[in-house]
Amino acid sequence: MSSHEIVTTWAGEMAFTADFGDYAVRMDTNPEMGRTGPGASPKKLLLAALAGCSGMDVVSLLKKMRQPLTWFDMRVTGELTEGHPAYYSSMEIVYRFKASDGLEADKVEKAVGYSQERYCGVSALYKLAIPVTFRIEYL
Repeated sequence: MSSHEIVTTWAGEMAFTADFGDYAVRMDTNPEMGRTGPGASPKKLLLAALAGCSGMDVVSLLKKMRQPLTWFDMRVTGELTEGHPAYYSSMEIVYRFKASDGLEADKVEKAVGYSQERYCGVSALYKLAIPVTFRIEYL
């Protein structure tokens, strides 16, 4: 079994810096809670982790399927609970592709499905605790 480790250091006020070895990510809160500078919200990083993990799967699978991918994005929405601790009670990821790219819809659906059902470890973990749904849009 392997493991990952990062070091996260307090950067003053409400900010922290997560050191990943060859790069760092600064985290901070919203202005109402004392934000002192730029930084990602820790909760929103959970949404980004889902998009990054699944997106890498989808790009890799579409490349293997020889699909002409030129543009792709994902919109991830997390529904927060009321009160404290506030946490995501569900997440939805919308995979968006350019319809003009000539992608085969069945291959796109297969790649997205494989990511969500077989490969994305972040999605697999989140699904143990909350519903994670997805859909595909062509622009």
